[in-house]
Amino acid sequence: MGSKNYFMNGITELLVLSLLKDQDRYVYEIVKAIEEMSGGLLEISQNTVYTATYKLVSEGKLSEYNKTVGKKRTRVYYHLEPEGVDYLEELDFTYHRHTKGVNQLLDFLNNN
Repeated sequence: MGSKNYFMNGITELLVLSLLKDQDRYVYEIVKAIEEMSGGLLEISQNTVYTATYKLVSEGKLSEYNKTVGKKRTRVYYHLEPEGVDYLEELDFTYHRHTKGVNQLLDFLNNN
């Protein structure tokens, strides 16, 4: 189970950073975007996204700011910092390299 969590944490970071590339978002918005854009195939909990954003903020890859919505409600928005852009490129490269390798290996094994 631990390796699944490690895998999903890496995927979560990749997805969060990718979604923040074009616009700042708050956690619920990130969760809904992942679910909707994946056609419901990916359901990542708010807790998982919060864990990823806290880690990325503490590492300087994201920053956060409060925005008042309505009369009394405040949302925490996350913003992708330059260090986060670099990390996103690294994660994206690694993800595509590994998925390509896994697909090639499985295709080879399934055709023999």
